[in-house]
Amino acid sequence: MARIISLSEAVSIALHSMIIISRSDSEPVNVDKLAEITSSSRHHVAKVMQRLAKDGFVGSHRGPNGGFYLLRKPEKILLIEIYESIEGKLIPVSCPMEKPICAFDKCFMNNITYDLTVQFIQYMKSHSLASFI
Repeated sequence: MARIISLSEAVSIALHSMIIISRSDSEPVNVDKLAEITSSSRHHVAKVMQRLAKDGFVGSHRGPNGGFYLLRKPEKILLIEIYESIEGKLIPVSCPMEKPICAFDKCFMNNITYDLTVQFIQYMKSHSLASFI
């Protein structure tokens, strides 16, 4: 099935895991629980969480009662920050093919990819984890 817009599995894991952790009432959430809830592989969840830890979103405790916890308050973590932690800086571009010169006088896409990206960034900047608790 074709999709105009889709998120990578890593971004999906990151966003869902951060919301799950923010809902956990300050109790650490382990990789196994995150993998189960997000229907993802334990290995992929662990890799994504390591990235989020490296970027200062979560800390972790080892051991049987260990897991991940937020390092900042949910209202201080914007969805765009999580997205960009995984995928890199999101930059709107006029041409979906990133060509410097168009073969046509007017782009047949009519800058829709630029507009969609700007709207996506605005949405992600306007919502924090607290929006989903």
